[in-house]
Amino acid sequence: MSTFSHIRGLGFYVPELCYSNKDLEKFVDTNDEWITTRTGIKQRHVVEDETCLDLTYNAAVKALANAEMEAEELTHILVGTFTGDMLIPSTACQLMERMGLKNRVAMDLSAACSGFVYALEVARALINLHPDAKILVCGAEVLTSRVNWEDRSTCVLFGDGAGAAVLTAGNDSEPGKVIDTLLSSDGGPSMNLTVQGSGSSFPYKMGDTVGDEYFIKMQGREVYKHAVRSMTAISNEILKRHNLTAEDVDVLLPHQANLRIIEAVGKKLGVPREKVFVNVDKFGNTSAASIPIGLADARESGFIKDGDLVLLATFGGGLTWGSSLIQF
Repeated sequence: MSTFSHIRGLGFYVPELCYSNKDLEKFVDTNDEWITTRTGIKQRHVVEDETCLDLTYNAAVKALANAEMEAEELTHILVGTFTGDMLIPSTACQLMERMGLKNRVAMDLSAACSGFVYALEVARALINLHPDAKILVCGAEVLTSRVNWEDRSTCVLFGDGAGAAVLTAGNDSEPGKVIDTLLSSDGGPSMNLTVQGSGSSFPYKMGDTVGDEYFIKMQGREVYKHAVRSMTAISNEILKRHNLTAEDVDVLLPHQANLRIIEAVGKKLGVPREKVFVNVDKFGNTSAASIPIGLADARESGFIKDGDLVLLATFGGGLTWGSSLIQF
């Protein structure tokens, strides 16, 4: 018999420094109207002297407080990120140390913007194997460390931040139940969205300067088409698997990459605009942090209410995508 996984607490954290579109006009060849009409983004938070670990830790502390749990109770720490402080050690291991913990299972997962939902599925599997597990699942990115500020087509899109959730086992009737998660990926079109530098196929040699291969490159039109198609298809699939339709969904929370993508997915799924959660205007695309920030923000603001059926949809580099159903 399967064990149900439940979200017990949510939290998010973003750096204090905030760049509005007007701020970007000062050092990027762009303007507020261009950014707003094409992306829906009005501002993004940017680290000054903080690291990915700092963001993750602050989000985790909030999630634990929301769950009314202590860090010592945790058995597993999972972090979705591709912009950790170091290649080794993982952000998860660093977080364990920052929390004063030892001898836990701690690991990072790399699925770009789908990182949190991928980690959520791993947490569900672990809870099914170990019903006493108490798992911290985070999504955290310092994307501005991988942004080429001379590439105006991409640099305006991204922001820094972290979100976290605490999961434990529970019974069928308890709130926060993760009903199901579906994941998928396709390496064929993977070069449409890349960060190549620091990979072993781009070795650093003494005296090399950092080139544009160290920054995010994206074929926007191709990514848009694949994102809308993939998120729509996998969301329809998970609904069908549980004999549900768009009418049963109380809140659709898509990956906050671009308002055009968010609206297109909602329209194709048949979810009314008033049921689609949007905060991309406030935070930009925070990659793996996008979904947990959205969950915590929507719950805190009352957009997600007790009893709501929430449909998550995500898409990221890899290419990766996924969907989850959560009953609050």
